[in-house]
Amino acid sequence: MAAMSDAKRPEENTPRGTRPVMPPGAKPAMPPKARPAMPPGAKPAMPPRARPAMPPGTSPTGDGKPRLTRKDFASDQDVRWCPGCGDYAILATVQRLLPDLGVPRENIVFISGIGCSSRFPYYMNTYGMHSIHGRAPAIATGLKASRPELDVWIITGDGDALSIGGNHLIHILRRNLNVQILLFNNQIYGLTKGQYSPTSEEGKVTKSSPYGSIDHPFNPVALALGADATFVARSMDRDTKHLQEMLRRAHDHRGAAFVEIYQNCNIFNDGAFFQFTERDTKPHRTLFLEHGKPLVFDEGRKGIRLDGLQPEVIDLTDDRWSVDDCLVYDETNRELAHLMARIFFHPELPQPFGVFYREKRPTYEDLLHHQIAEVTARKGKGDLQTLLRSGDTWVIEPEPAEVTP
Repeated sequence: MAAMSDAKRPEENTPRGTRPVMPPGAKPAMPPKARPAMPPGAKPAMPPRARPAMPPGTSPTGDGKPRLTRKDFASDQDVRWCPGCGDYAILATVQRLLPDLGVPRENIVFISGIGCSSRFPYYMNTYGMHSIHGRAPAIATGLKASRPELDVWIITGDGDALSIGGNHLIHILRRNLNVQILLFNNQIYGLTKGQYSPTSEEGKVTKSSPYGSIDHPFNPVALALGADATFVARSMDRDTKHLQEMLRRAHDHRGAAFVEIYQNCNIFNDGAFFQFTERDTKPHRTLFLEHGKPLVFDEGRKGIRLDGLQPEVIDLTDDRWSVDDCLVYDETNRELAHLMARIFFHPELPQPFGVFYREKRPTYEDLLHHQIAEVTARKGKGDLQTLLRSGDTWVIEPEPAEVTP
């Protein structure tokens, strides 16, 4: 034993620059924690059930795919709205909402008309189309009718939707196409530099109404209800929590979902909605509609009751009235929705926000494809060329030349 302990190790007897001779079948000792070299292109085996690292900011979904985030829905285009425009808040709210909806980006389409709001599709990393003035509902109708599986959003403004596009808007609402319609209402024409719009108040002084507008303004919510829309709501750009909830409710609804959004144009109509959005006045001037809950506002100090068919404000801080006297809202009651919609810039009543009305009704595309399937089953698959050449036909022939006697 002593002789072996005094013997030198093989490497100590080996001249510098050479390797010791290894016994047959022996393997060289590896440094601690070292791993053998892998063949080129090979990947290390992963432990059972292990998953590769995911990009920062993502989390796994139920199908093992990375969860989308707001950044995934932001395009590479520079956002070109005036600094301070309310459109920025709406864009950010939509981009934050979409990952939660679980719809693949390749199935989402944003269609717009003309106006400041209609630049929206450029800034979404989805399919989209910047169409022509007022015709976004018509284009969306064609797309949804032919591709009902797509998730179609219409982005429009008060000028685009309620002026040249008014006819298209009411028809897409009455047909009940399954789309989301977001109307950005800033009560002015912003893109064309400050002319009065269909929602501008009477007396509005603008470049096109220097002595004050004499037009009576549209009430977009009342208009949508009058067109028999199956979902009608109102929100505002500066309350992004409420706005996101309204957009989520609109998306969950199967049918034409109309959401009016008060949006500040800080260049040509700054402060048009400040009484509803600013901290000092918002509690006194806004009424949030919630299904099955009493209509109260001003931090619970005031409420709304009906005196016949007339809404009136009651004071809940004295002994005369209590919450039990307040009207309990029912968003499935069309008549009640019409009453709330008529509270429109009333000096003594707060402005309502929330879901005014919703109902279930078959969608246009469902009825269309059901009808096509029914007729096809009864008559067989059609032939377009045969159809064009069937029924009454005629031939246009030149008149015979006159014969001179």
